[in-house]
This record gives sequence, C-alpha cells and structure tokens, in this order.
Amino acid sequence: MVIVLVLYEAAPWLITASKTVSTDDAYVNGHVTFVAPRVPGHVMRVLVDDNNRVHKGDLLVELDKEPYQVKVAIAEAAVGVAQSDLIAAQAKDESIAGLAHSQRFDLTHAIEDLNNQIAQLHAAVAALQAANAILIRAKADFDREQQLFEQQVISRDDFDRYQESYSVAQAQQQKAQQQVYQIRNDLGLPPPTKGQDLSSVPPDLEQTFSEVKAAQARLQQTAAQLGVTPKFDQSPDQMLADFYKRDPSGNIDTIITQLLKAAPDVVQAGAKLTQARANLRQAQLNLSYCDVVADIDGVVTRRDVNPGDEVLAGQQVMALRSLIEIWIDANFKETQLAKLRIGQRADLEVDMYGRRQHFKGRISGFTMGTGSTLALLPAENATGNYVKVVQRLPVRIDLVDYNPDVKPLFVGLSVIPHVYIHERPTGPNAGKFLQLPETALAQPSAVAMPPIAPQR
Repeated sequence: MVIVLVLYEAAPWLITASKTVSTDDAYVNGHVTFVAPRVPGHVMRVLVDDNNRVHKGDLLVELDKEPYQVKVAIAEAAVGVAQSDLIAAQAKDESIAGLAHSQRFDLTHAIEDLNNQIAQLHAAVAALQAANAILIRAKADFDREQQLFEQQVISRDDFDRYQESYSVAQAQQQKAQQQVYQIRNDLGLPPPTKGQDLSSVPPDLEQTFSEVKAAQARLQQTAAQLGVTPKFDQSPDQMLADFYKRDPSGNIDTIITQLLKAAPDVVQAGAKLTQARANLRQAQLNLSYCDVVADIDGVVTRRDVNPGDEVLAGQQVMALRSLIEIWIDANFKETQLAKLRIGQRADLEVDMYGRRQHFKGRISGFTMGTGSTLALLPAENATGNYVKVVQRLPVRIDLVDYNPDVKPLFVGLSVIPHVYIHERPTGPNAGKFLQLPETALAQPSAVAMPPIAPQR
C-alpha cells in the first residue's frame, strides 16, 4: 500500500521531470512606477494609502492650486495684451502700406512731370528756332529798308515800321531763348556750350532727376518699414521692377498684402503673441499638474506624503506596483541552457498557492549576462586560485492568460518553473536565443528559424 502511494505521488513528478527543465531559483518580478509631482507645492489632500488598488487616471495627491490659478490669470492677461499689440501693429502697417502705395504714384507722377518738362524744352527750342528765323528775316528787311531810307526812296514812317518789326523780332528771340534756358535750368542741365543742341538731354535723366530721386527715397524709406530692404544705388525703374517681381502677375494689391504679413512689426507682435500663448499653456499645464494622478493600474506602495507637506517637482511621494506587467525571473544553471529557447511553454508553481495551482508561461528572453557579472561586486578570478562554479543566467518567462483579479501574483514570490523542452516553441522569436529588433519584427522574413528537434 505504501509503495502504491509513493508511486502515485512520484509518478507525476517523474513524468514532468522527464519532459521539462526546472529550477527553484525563480521569483516574480514586475514594473514599479514611482509617483512624483511635476510641480512644487503644498499638499492639500492625499486620497490613497498603502495597498490601495488604483486605476490609471485616479487622483492620488492634490496640491494647492491657488498660486497656479493666479499665474494662469496673469498669462491670460498677457495674451490679451499681445493680441492688442498685434492688432495695433497690423493697423499701423496698413497705414504705412497706404502711404507707400501713394508714394509709388508720386514717383510715377514725378517721372511724368519730368517727361513733360522735357517735352516743354523741345517745344521751347522749336519756338526759339522760329524766333531766330523771324529775327533773321526782320533784320534783312530792316537793313534793306535802311538803305532805301538813306537814299530817300521811302518815307520815315515806312522805315520806322520796319525798325519796329526788327526790334519786336529781337525781343521775341530773346524771350524764346530765356525760356529755353529756364527750362534747362529747371531740369538741372548745365549751361549750353557753343554749337550745342539746346534740346539735348541725358538719356537717363528721368532716373537721375532730383525730384524723381527724392520721390524714390521717400518710397524706399516707407517701404523699409514694411520689411523691404532698400538699395539706394538702384534707379527708379530697377526698384519698381524688383518690387513687381514679388508677384508673378505684378498685382500691387497682392504684393502689399504679402508685405503686410511679413512686416517686421507684425512678425514681432505675432511672435510675442505666440510666446504669450505658450506661457499661458504652460501655466495651464502647471495648474493641471496640481492633481497627481496614477499613470498605470496598480497597487500603492511606499506612500511617503501627508497633507501639509511641501513637495518639490520630481520628489517621490509613493510607488505603484503593476499587477499586470509582471513576469518570472528564473535563474537557470548554465548546464540547463542548451535546451532552452524563446517561445517554449512553461508551467509555473508558486509557493503561495501550493502545488495544485499552476500558472502558464512562455520564455520571452535571456539576460545578456549571468547573475555574478551583474552583481555590485563581480567575482575576481585573476588570483590563480580559480574554482569553477556553475553560473546561473536569468531567463524571463512571461505569464500567459494571467488574471490578477482571480489569483494575483506579488513581486518577490518564489516560483518553480517547468519548461517543456521537447515541445515546439511558438510565438515571436520562437526557437531563438536573442530577440529580433523591432524593425525586423515588423517586416516578414524570408528565412525561418528551424524548430528544435525533439530529443528522445
């Protein structure tokens, strides 16, 4: 009877031992999220205590919000001021744009006036030439009549009429000549030399004339306030050509609209408004940070904060242990690793629940270093007195179909994993020692890892 009972108890163990590799050096491990406020402040309320279960987004600690509400109000006022400054800058630049538009027509009008003066010069020169012809004829008539008068062929009255006509022709010639000189002087031309054509003017006079250049300078000064960099060595035609290049169609209204958007005053005011809005957003965020909430589902541990405390940004006030993101760290001997691969199924016995309760698991990875190399003070074997010691390598086993609401596992519990080495590995990276990079997992691979052949 005793033998039957021993066989009854030992048979399952023997069967499992023949199919699996196991170790008693294994523990439950899991992520810990440390809770810390993102802003300094005075603690008004603490709503949780150690061992309380919380969900993501639950309020844990509340800081005094009043100082941050004041900062939000100040930031909102700054946004209002910045908006008003932007509107004022836009209105000012629209006025400047209107002035530039007017001065652009002033420049065109100055060129037109110059062309009119040149035309007047040509007309005056023609009138002078006519006056010269009349004078020449009047002088010839006067000379002829003077000889006849001296010979007493004509009377005194007839001679006086020819003399008067000659004097009038001289006066008209002088008047026409002075008019030509006056127009040339108004055009800024030098006194004519002997034999020079009085109607000749420099071909670029309309680009260098003082009134045209003055109108151009006024337009450049106004345009500079809209962000147009002036080039003082440009002629008016070149300046206007460059100005109209800003729009393929040459539409001046479109060009002015573009200049208004890029005007320095508007850009600066817009940047200040953006900065004010960013400051407001930061103040609103800081206000929201007064509510310290849970970032994960878990259980509160190591609470170290009470109402009335003054806390700093980043100061740890408690920790959250995840009930879901847990796994098993199994320290297998290096002599057991040859048969272990990612994807192998594991049966987990937890001392807390006894041998009758098993959890399911799957190998998901191998730590790149044995426990001794990861220790704070690694072993030093350079003395010559070397004794070989079997090393242990941490192997991660992920839980499968784990429900913490039914049977929770706590970090640090002892576990005995049984890895089924003769079964085909499954899942991501099945049959490998190393996990593939995330980019490689996202792309289908043409070469598959051959499965491990079952050992008999």
